[in-house]
Amino acid sequence: MSKTIITDKTYRIMRDNCQAMIIDVQQKLTPHIYRHQEIINKTITLIEGLQILNVPLLLNEQYKKGLGDTVPEILEVLDTAKARSVEKVTFSVCDNDEAWNYLAQQNRTSVIVFGVETHVCVMQTVLDLLDNGMQPVVIADATGSRDAYDRRQAIRRMRRAGAVITTTEAILFELCRSSKDPAFKAISQLVK
Repeated sequence: MSKTIITDKTYRIMRDNCQAMIIDVQQKLTPHIYRHQEIINKTITLIEGLQILNVPLLLNEQYKKGLGDTVPEILEVLDTAKARSVEKVTFSVCDNDEAWNYLAQQNRTSVIVFGVETHVCVMQTVLDLLDNGMQPVVIADATGSRDAYDRRQAIRRMRRAGAVITTTEAILFELCRSSKDPAFKAISQLVK
């Protein structure tokens, strides 16, 4: 006889229970990030895929006067009519009232997180999401720091704290779930 164990925790990331946030991929900071062009490319793919899948997006920008706007390549693909944009001065997105209220209003507990810098704003946001009962999903190939070592240590710490660590392609196909999903062909084209 086989037993089925039922818990209230799920390990799958479900499209109707997730939202996403882009953190600080800005003009004056991003060029100094290790492998920044790869991160920008993955971020673009991720944004396009999440928009196809109708996942709510929150664009965060740290102190725009000092760090500038989000890089133009990202703004070109981001549907600003659907995405929410917030300027912040706190490192954690969760410490910004406007951003936190937006996240809470979505009523979705999984939060896909990507951007820069991994060991500062990304990590502090992820730790605060965990502290508030949410499940952060860090997209490792779409996060970066100026120093690769700082990034590696932050990924390690976030994983140990309970964050899910995954990649752009993995999350897009997980949210799609099946080749029968109407979004599958478009997602497949994005990751080629």
